[in-house]
Amino acid sequence: MGIYDEHLDRNAANYQPLTPLTFLARAAETHPDRTAIIHGALRRSYRDFYRRSRQLASALAARGIGRGDTVAAMLSNTPAMLEAHHGVPMAGAVLLSINTRLDADIIAFQLDHSEAKVVIVDREFAAVMGEALAKAEVTPLVVDYDDPDFPQNAPTEKGDPIGSIEYEALLAEGDPAFEWLMPRDEWDAISLNYTSGTTGNPKGVVYHHRGAALMGYANVVAAGMGRHPVYLWTLPMFHCNGWCFPWTLAVQAGTHVCLRWVRAKAMYDAIADHRVTHLCGAPIVMATLINAEEADKRGFDQTVTFNTAAAPPPQAVLAGMREAGFEVTHLYGLTETYGPAVVNEWKEEWNALDGPARAAQTARQGVRYPALEALSVRDPETMEEVPTDGETIGEVMFRGNIVMRGYLKNPEASAEAFRGGWFHSGDLGVCHEDGYIELKDRAKDIIISGGENISSIEVENALYQHPAVQTAAVVAKPDDKWGETPLAFVELKPGRSASAEELLEHCRARLARFKCPREIRFSEVPKTSTGKIQKYVLRKMVG
Repeated sequence: MGIYDEHLDRNAANYQPLTPLTFLARAAETHPDRTAIIHGALRRSYRDFYRRSRQLASALAARGIGRGDTVAAMLSNTPAMLEAHHGVPMAGAVLLSINTRLDADIIAFQLDHSEAKVVIVDREFAAVMGEALAKAEVTPLVVDYDDPDFPQNAPTEKGDPIGSIEYEALLAEGDPAFEWLMPRDEWDAISLNYTSGTTGNPKGVVYHHRGAALMGYANVVAAGMGRHPVYLWTLPMFHCNGWCFPWTLAVQAGTHVCLRWVRAKAMYDAIADHRVTHLCGAPIVMATLINAEEADKRGFDQTVTFNTAAAPPPQAVLAGMREAGFEVTHLYGLTETYGPAVVNEWKEEWNALDGPARAAQTARQGVRYPALEALSVRDPETMEEVPTDGETIGEVMFRGNIVMRGYLKNPEASAEAFRGGWFHSGDLGVCHEDGYIELKDRAKDIIISGGENISSIEVENALYQHPAVQTAAVVAKPDDKWGETPLAFVELKPGRSASAEELLEHCRARLARFKCPREIRFSEVPKTSTGKIQKYVLRKMVG
């Protein structure tokens, strides 16, 4: 034992478990009158945001909800969802944010698997939740949320109430001065997020307070958030807890601008009227912005940082975003890594590069997030790092405090995911000489044709370079001679045209012949609610 190990112990004065809940408490103490939430005509201060979150925690506690209990929320990007991110863990409970696009069977599975004791449901989703509850074995307390800003001309209608109490009535039962529960350990669960479940039932990904707190700081750094940022909610809060941004904004006492539906006019109005500085979303959100009707666009003089994940945006999209006043930051991560854990850390010298060279830098996923301890590309069998040559393909792996605790009630899947002391992403990529990683494909999406590996992402990138292509997705098609060949599904931009032969010639000019699609089908490309392409659906369509 060294001199620093004697009489220098942890105690209440020098050690507290990390939790993002303290961000809101601090913001309310420091900036009580600052606007925390904008939702239609509503303006809610940090004082009231904190007070209402404590009321929710108090009301849940009074109804017997405590440490380790699951509270499910099926809500749009509304103030209630922000309050749930704080009030639920303030009661010691775990927040399950349910994807609002799911069907009743999957919702019922999640309610049962998580043993949900409370369900807070937006009336927009009352019908499907009612169906799910009828199928589920659990019998939770059901709370209706009636959004006061639900527009009269909404594309969908409110359903009838299905709960035993309305959200505001539940809050009225709570104490605004409730002494909320700090986690006993920062390893305590704070939230539960289910994977997409494209094969079999989805897996429940468990986040802890420590990881969520560290993501709060890391998001501020990676997104370049100065004091009092204004954040537009285009990313669903149910998706990886909105990449932890519901907690992040309070670090800098920023303003949440809620948005129920992602529509071009509503986004431009919010950006111009509220001087939005940051937003997140899939490439489809960018396409919605730059392809908007001129009548829906609004001018703004601030630079808006757009954080995007999924496949790297096509150069035409990036150029269009720059012209429109957006600065795009490319991120990469998974549900199991609290959302973004890799950032394409842009270097000033890359601004001088020509088009193709700049595009090559943009296509890289990048380097580890400030809160991630290690990022590596390794041979999944030997666990040896691949050479940093930009060519040798391995599996992308993560290690650190923003990796999930594991999969709920699934020790076998957890053990496999953490095999060898690293989290296995299932994504294949390379590592360049400068340490930046670049994805090549999902392990299951590599097309093996005549013994040669074809990256579907590489083929898609070639298609995206055609000015008429809005969305492209490439999957394997069984072939008697080659085993598999690339089949491309293409969605054209509105008002643009291109023939299959034209696109094939376009690919042949950019790819080795064996990598080019053997067939192109024009159709709407199926996507998840977060804008990710559903390749498993396309595989069923291959025929």
